[in-house]
Amino acid sequence: MEVVITDSEEEIGVLVADAVEQLLTDRPDAVLGLATGSSPVAIYDELVRRYEVGRVSFARARGFLLDEYVGLPADHPERYRTVIDREIVGRVDFPPGAVQGPDGLAEDPQAAAVAYEQAIHDAGGIDLQILGIGSNGHIAFNEPGSSLASRTRVVALTRQTREDNARFFDGDVDAVPRLCLSQGLGTIMEARHLILVATGEAKAQAVQQLVEGPVSASWPATVMQHHPHATVLLDEAAAARLERLDYYREAYAVKPRWQRL
Repeated sequence: MEVVITDSEEEIGVLVADAVEQLLTDRPDAVLGLATGSSPVAIYDELVRRYEVGRVSFARARGFLLDEYVGLPADHPERYRTVIDREIVGRVDFPPGAVQGPDGLAEDPQAAAVAYEQAIHDAGGIDLQILGIGSNGHIAFNEPGSSLASRTRVVALTRQTREDNARFFDGDVDAVPRLCLSQGLGTIMEARHLILVATGEAKAQAVQQLVEGPVSASWPATVMQHHPHATVLLDEAAAARLERLDYYREAYAVKPRWQRL
């Protein structure tokens, strides 16, 4: 696992956009894993900027969302399908239907989860997966206690996660759905490159566990320690609790430029 400490969210956006741009240059039909929430916004804004000046195209690419709320109406502004369209898909040249999300309005959510898992498999798997992390250590909506081998499924959200996400629902925790469809930890681990982004003091404990704690279902993101190509990008506040902070800085400073992220 590579840990990169940055000065700002904007720097994180540039570094991840560099990785996405290089991937799409090498492989225009790459499959991207797209996260929602606050963490990836700077990444998407930078990718849109590069698209607008002709540096990157998504015309042959595909994308898959990490998760979706169950039962949120199709026209709700915080439905993740709507959010990702607003943040990047509708701002670049993804072809119609090229980006898929779990069907949170399916009559049989578990069957929808199985179908979504199969769709990722049929696409050849995800080349680069963007991730955020919850304050309780969840990635996607894999809450503490999730099996490290879990697949796409229906998940009950913890009170902590619903409180964290209430800011997207005018501060009303009761408006946050209690169930979601989420890629599992085992599903996420099959992506060929994981890039996790975390900013702010509220993520510092989860980041410390992710990078330096034992691998445990109590902190689901720690499963990333077993991934052969995982990158963690942090601002100063999110990195504040790391014990080997100086080493991570030194290692990145001497990293050969050809290695990229």
